[in-house]
Amino acid sequence: MKFFAAIFCAVSSIIAVPAMADTTLKFAHIYETSHPLHKGALNVAEQIEEATDGRVKIEVYPAASLGDELELSEGLTLGTVDIIYTGIGFVSSYYAPIGMTDYPFTLRGMDHWRAFRDSELLAGMKQELSDAMSGVEVAAVSYYGARHVTANKPILKPSDMEGLKIRVPNAPAYLIFPEATGANPTPMAFSEVYLGLQQGVVDAQENPLTTIQAKKFYEVQSDISLTGHIMNSTLTLVSPMAFAQMSDEDAQVLRYLLVKNASYVTDEIVSAEAELADWFRDQGINVHEVDRKPFIDVVIPELLKGDVPFSFEQYEALQALPGNE
Repeated sequence: MKFFAAIFCAVSSIIAVPAMADTTLKFAHIYETSHPLHKGALNVAEQIEEATDGRVKIEVYPAASLGDELELSEGLTLGTVDIIYTGIGFVSSYYAPIGMTDYPFTLRGMDHWRAFRDSELLAGMKQELSDAMSGVEVAAVSYYGARHVTANKPILKPSDMEGLKIRVPNAPAYLIFPEATGANPTPMAFSEVYLGLQQGVVDAQENPLTTIQAKKFYEVQSDISLTGHIMNSTLTLVSPMAFAQMSDEDAQVLRYLLVKNASYVTDEIVSAEAELADWFRDQGINVHEVDRKPFIDVVIPELLKGDVPFSFEQYEALQALPGNE
């Protein structure tokens, strides 16, 4: 909080300085309009316009209206979009090690996640990613949620996964958990998941509770099993071409607001996760507590012997961070 207060004071002292020219930025993401990430983006749009006396405006494009995550990342490097949210694992195609925490059971809990967010380990990875993406800036990191399995049956032990055709995002990090437990991972675009479940193209999927609610997956799945096998992070990325369109002072205002937004989104998702299990039960969905140890015992050996895009030293540095011991 002291950090935010200090930044706010600094921002307050400079927002009256005129910018070079009026700027309108495109802020795009794949999430539904009911998701905290979208609400946060709208907050940023309102706040930046007010703070800069209209010099900087933001138009928000939700629900993959400008493309999926990989397309948005490419658009950011081309300058066709200015700000995006993206899962930390999706940008690993530019710098592979940054996707490490999207691998199963690499994070132990929220305290460990926060330690990673604030670590020199991540700071170095963010710089490597920026270099690989032609100067794209990692403006903020927010918590996206712990991923859980939905299906039409309980998933209480690794053997319950055997033969299950489970939708996963199209990124290598998401294959290890289903493969280690004998399931059949099936990459599928995020926008196609509801219909795929409804039509039986896939038997199951895995996502945080907030996403399961926002995308209404509970309408086509009877059971949620709280496996918590991955703790996702969302990056807020900004094109260098966006910053070039505004003064240094207005750019600093935008940076401050994006960090503030990441804190808001994280708090909203943590709060929602504490309440949503009971909300789903009220909808008639079977929500199952899961002993994660048998899953960890099966998955971690496969993770460590697998062809993962991060070094053992990086993994050890992550595990050495404090929290949720």
